Amino acid sequence: MAKAAKHWKRGRGKLGVLAPLIGTWEATASTPIGPVTCSRTFAPALRGNYIQLTVRWEFPKGTYEELAIFGVNPDGKIAFWSFTSDGKNSNGTIADVTDIHPDAIGFEAHMPAGLARMAYWPDEADGYYWAVEAKNKKGWKRFTEHHYKRA
Repeated sequence: MAKAAKHWKRGRGKLGVLAPLIGTWEATASTPIGPVTCSRTFAPALRGNYIQLTVRWEFPKGTYEELAIFGVNPDGKIAFWSFTSDGKNSNGTIADVTDIHPDAIGFEAHMPAGLARMAYWPDEADGYYWAVEAKNKKGWKRFTEHHYKRA
């Protein structure tokens, strides 16, 4: 079992689970359409009642952006609402993703192609990993993974 990273400390309150992600982070990765540089900024919003995520993906042929809000839904669960520059949107709720890492933070969403999940988990230093997976008959299939470091 992986050892808990010292920098991965949860904060107070329901949204405290997202405290390790607060700040601006950058990653570079290879994709089928070329290299990408991705920045993610998590910041408290509206008196700390929400966490706002701003994402910018820089590809050789253009930019893709996302704006997401994390908060507590009417059922009392931590949830997200995401909007992207291609006009799409999604929403989901917190999920158990400890099969990836014991300290992982994750969310599941029902997408047009089926159930998907995203997860964040600590690295050994001061960064984190982020992945997106789709559910299939054999389990979870990862199709994106980035390693983020503080910007």
